Amino acid sequence: MTLKLSPANGTALAWTKSSHSSNDGPACVEVAATPATVHVRDSKNPAGPTLTLTPATWTAFVTLATRA
Repeated sequence: MTLKLSPANGTALAWTKSSHSSNDGPACVEVAATPATVHVRDSKNPAGPTLTLTPATWTAFVTLATRA
């Protein structure tokens, strides 16, 4: 997944849907990144809760997830 960097000036986040997502598939995620924060949400519930991570934590998670 390639992230689009969202502006840090308070404008709307640029959400990127997982390449494994489909409109009729199982649970999927969307990610939005700013220079200081990575936001993760359920693509089927965009108004729902958001997980907020530091870029270092996101990188560590993706590194471990790709090993599985």
